[in-house]
Order: sequence, then structure tokens, then C-alpha cells
Amino acid sequence: MRQKRIPTHALPAYRTGYLGGRRAAIAAVVVAALLVITVAVALLSSSGSGDTSPERAAPAPASSPPPAEPAPRPVPPSQSGAVPGPPRIGEPVAFAKAAAKMLWSYDTRTTSRNQQLRGMRTWMISESRYADWASVAGLVPDPLLWSRMADQDQRATARVTEGHFPAAFKRALAEDPTAITEAYVYAVTVTGKQKIAWNKRGGGAEERAVTLAVQCRPGRACSLAAVAPRVAP
Repeated sequence: MRQKRIPTHALPAYRTGYLGGRRAAIAAVVVAALLVITVAVALLSSSGSGDTSPERAAPAPASSPPPAEPAPRPVPPSQSGAVPGPPRIGEPVAFAKAAAKMLWSYDTRTTSRNQQLRGMRTWMISESRYADWASVAGLVPDPLLWSRMADQDQRATARVTEGHFPAAFKRALAEDPTAITEAYVYAVTVTGKQKIAWNKRGGGAEERAVTLAVQCRPGRACSLAAVAPRVAP
């Protein structure tokens, strides 16, 4: 009997449109940006109480983001199923590309839904005022769909092709270069391809694109802050 496969549109929403009604309310400091352009653009134009970290970092260069760093080896998975840990890297585009690859990858054969969520959470920032966990967790299918995917041994790998700062973010940074020192949150759009497979040699591939908000404070490794509800060009 021919094995029925899950249609591509029912796969995990490692695509922009999956969030739908499953997302919870976004944190107040992030919501305006996510609904208009990206979280980073709002942070650039807002004023607040300042850095919530114990030590105040020195302002970034006025005309450009932090300098590029060599891509490091990612932290091996630990008690998070097959989800890799976040790389220790301080450059926004490189980190966003690694985060997008993580978000577009999964393996229901080795990882439970709870393990997937726990692994993804290790990529999140610790500063709650800038974190939008709901936008990240909303990418994971609900328990019933994950169970059906597991019945089919469904898994996905990803290849990232490009990452860049969206035009709106670059314009905002040019208009007020020092504003980034409030939260050091950057908007990065990443494109790539997701390859999906299931048992009985079924499979397929789809183009992917996502805009992420990542925090990269000077002297610290970057962390994921949010997934934008739409892709910024």
C-alpha cells in the first residue's frame, strides 16, 4: 500500500506564513517594530531606560555594525535532542545565518517536540525586554502535527545561501548611528533552501527566507531575539 506523505504545506512552519493565530502577544518593547518593519528598526528609533546588563558596553562604530569574525564551531547538542547549540560568534549576519539554519532543520526520528523547543530556547537572549520567544516557538508545529510527522520519520536539513541587513534597517542606522547602542539588536534577512525527507524515500525542497532580530553586544556572543512576521527586503 502506498505510503501517504504529509503535504509540503503542512510541514513545520520554518517559513514566514506558519505563525498565523498561534503567536502570543509580543513583548511591548518589540511589538511596534515587528508589525511595521522589524524589531531592530523600532529599537533604533525608540528611547528607553538604557542598557539592562550589569556593564554598559562602549558604543559601536557610528557608520557600521561590529566587524566580521571567523565563523566558529557550533556548540555540540546537549540534552536538546538533535538541535545544535548556538555558536559563540559576535557578528550579526553570521549569527543570523546560523540561527536560520537551525530554525529550518529538524529530525522527528531523534528529537521530540519538547526537545526541539528546549534546543531552540538556548539560542534566545536573556534580556526579557527584547526577547520574543513566542515568535520563535510559533515556528514549531503543534503536538498533533509533530506526532504525525514523526510517524513518517520526517526530517529536514537546510542550506543558507545569503544574509544581509534589510534596507529599512540600514536607513535607520544611517539616520541615527548611535541608537543601536541602546540594545544592540540588529535585523538580518536570511535566504536559503530547506530539504525535506520522510520514509519510503519521499522528499522535496523549498526556498526559504526569514528576517531575524539578533542581539550582538560588543564583547559578547550574539543571541536570537525574535522572528519577524514578514520578510524584510
